[in-house]
Amino acid sequence: MPNTPGSLHKAAEIILKYEGNINRIQYDRRIDPATVFYEVTASDDAFGKITHDLERIGYLQTSLKPLNFLRICVYLPHQPGALYEFLNFTTTVGANIAFIDFDEKGRHPDRLIVSLNLEQSSVVDQLLDQLKSRYRLEILEYDTTGKHLDDTVFYVRYAQAIREIIGESEENFLLSFLADINHIVQELMDRGNDPRKVFESVLLTGQTLSATTKASFYADIQQFRITGHLILFCFQAPCGGNIFLISTDNEKVLIDTGYGIYHPDVMVMLSRYGLGDLHRLSRIIVTHADADHCGAAGYFSVPVFMHEGTLAIIKRNNRAFGSRREHSVLEEFYTKMINLFSKFNSPEKVRCFNNQPVSVRGIFPVLGYVTIGDLELEILEGLGGHTYGQIYLYSQEHGLIFTADSVINFASLTRERADYSSLAAFLVTSVNVDSDLAKKERKALIELASETDKKLITTGKKCLICGGHGAVSVLEGNQLVAYGNIERYLPTVHDSVVKKPVV
Repeated sequence: MPNTPGSLHKAAEIILKYEGNINRIQYDRRIDPATVFYEVTASDDAFGKITHDLERIGYLQTSLKPLNFLRICVYLPHQPGALYEFLNFTTTVGANIAFIDFDEKGRHPDRLIVSLNLEQSSVVDQLLDQLKSRYRLEILEYDTTGKHLDDTVFYVRYAQAIREIIGESEENFLLSFLADINHIVQELMDRGNDPRKVFESVLLTGQTLSATTKASFYADIQQFRITGHLILFCFQAPCGGNIFLISTDNEKVLIDTGYGIYHPDVMVMLSRYGLGDLHRLSRIIVTHADADHCGAAGYFSVPVFMHEGTLAIIKRNNRAFGSRREHSVLEEFYTKMINLFSKFNSPEKVRCFNNQPVSVRGIFPVLGYVTIGDLELEILEGLGGHTYGQIYLYSQEHGLIFTADSVINFASLTRERADYSSLAAFLVTSVNVDSDLAKKERKALIELASETDKKLITTGKKCLICGGHGAVSVLEGNQLVAYGNIERYLPTVHDSVVKKPVV
């Protein structure tokens, strides 16, 4: 929309004319002086008429194609009207001037520097042909990628940055995605946050994921012999949740899968450890619905077991489903964003756990049992503090508890992992959909681990706390301490993995 008095009023008048209801409006000239976001409720017929009238007067944005950026030096003659004549050329081709500099008393009295934004490359050629026939000029810069556009077209430039993360996409999808981003910017601005930080955090989330794949992928790895015939592996990917693999003589079982974007790299890593043969993979157990824990589940052909609440969140694409924050704009957007950037792949062969408790373990209902080789794990139903449907797996006999995202050894996170995790915390204000319940769950899980340590005291073992992020740890007093050896896997260095004895 033009940055002129009455523009907002004119658009509102058209919406009112067809009985549309404006549910949301957001405009901030500090971000983009020409873009206004409206969300409108209207009948299908009225919607068509509203968009038609807005498009007719040039208000409706239907494309996010990157503009061509042209920066030129033009030598003007010293005569009245020289600048006016030059501007006739730029106006005729519809160029938007982003920068202009001319001073006849300066060091270069005959030189005009101008930066232009133009929609079509053919127009650039047309303009240059016209100017070359009239003036001496130099092309200082010509860019068709949108990287050098200024903030007068912020959203066009931002859309181009999104394209670099997800690839080429339908215009309607990008427009809708930008509207969603704008909505959370509006929400977080209302909470006193800087809009620039919101935009940067969204981009940085996607850019970090893309930048930690292929040759830049790495992982920190622990492995433990739980029984004579069963080994537990923990793989910490660069970003997001841990991937656990339990290997027995007859089968392999995954507990969580990590982000979908890491799947090819994870498979190469598993092969390096002699675990890449998927014929022995019998099933996947998902602790909860966040993309960093189940986003790669759809890449496997085996059954995927999860809580019915986890399946509901996946289907609704909203991590706050089933909680008091279910209608949060921030939670819904974050789920869509992270699933897009991380290449979430929904599983097809889903099996839901029994929803009727068979017993109770502390404050947690026991939904049943998982048997893997000679290891039996209780399925504990969470209270919904982190997400609805999150489950834990526990074995008192073998001193093993998978705590998902309710108990994490934050001290074991590298700076890079901690920085990445902080992006989510900023964008949704809290990674827990119910902080009070999350505190209650964490306390109960720590107490369960402590009680297990007491029962194992004669064996010399301690309860292994397998958190959703960070190192597998044990309790030392009230502190979580990383346990055993931690290896660094680097795919680009063939001898980077040093095999060490299994703890």
